[in-house]
Amino acid sequence: MRIRIGHEISIRVTQPTPLICTVAPEISRHRDFVAPEMVSTNPHVPIHNYYDRYNNICRRMVAPAGDFTLRGDVTLLDSGNWDEVNPAAQELRAEDLPDVVIGFLTASRYVESDLVSQEAWDLFGGVTPGWTRVQAIVDHVNGLLTFDYGTASVYRTAAGARQGGIGVCRDFAHLALAYLRALNIPARYVNGYVGDIGIPKADAPMDFAAWTEVYLSGKWYTFDPRNNERRIGRVVVARGHDAADVPLMNSFGAHELTGFTVWCHPVDEQGNELDGMLFGT
Repeated sequence: MRIRIGHEISIRVTQPTPLICTVAPEISRHRDFVAPEMVSTNPHVPIHNYYDRYNNICRRMVAPAGDFTLRGDVTLLDSGNWDEVNPAAQELRAEDLPDVVIGFLTASRYVESDLVSQEAWDLFGGVTPGWTRVQAIVDHVNGLLTFDYGTASVYRTAAGARQGGIGVCRDFAHLALAYLRALNIPARYVNGYVGDIGIPKADAPMDFAAWTEVYLSGKWYTFDPRNNERRIGRVVVARGHDAADVPLMNSFGAHELTGFTVWCHPVDEQGNELDGMLFGT
């Protein structure tokens, strides 16, 4: 199947402002592009790409004073498969984890696994280790927090979300990560595109989404604490320890957000949008 994804982000700044934007699909998906990604700014400015320590694509530019828009649009091929399920997947002992994985056991800016450690063991220590325990954590977080887009806050941490009982997708992900890492299960934060493919279309504006990847039986598996369901057509943008590692836009100066549009939907070979419910049946 073909999926068209993209974004248009508009800001207003009072002086020339350097930006780092993490909005490009991960490099492994570029082989799936039907044509090169169309990236533009208005007004036009040079863009320089580099890779951060997690191998995410970062775009550097300087927004001139006034109104500024960054836009990206691409169509890519997708298998059309649902997120993988493997109930037999097992946890690994910390001493058996690869070097590149063990770092995802540590606490981070938004994921205070040390503060929820006792609670994590009280709640999930007796659950069968492996896939069953991870799913129990995701189920718990999904039922504990209430999604409220209007409550989004860059200051809310995993512990804060647990205490307040509300949040957006990043808060669901952070709290699940905190419980997982407290139980010595490597887990990382992911953001990207998730369209309404194979499910009823949501009556809400499209946005970038956040979910988690958990390391079991030697590979990373997708778990989505916010939706708590398998999905079709996820397109990863970036991975890190938490949202602090992968901000969509990091500005080195004040800015005002004036516009934000995201799209992710199946299309035919001519680029016409298709009904997502036609897929996944």
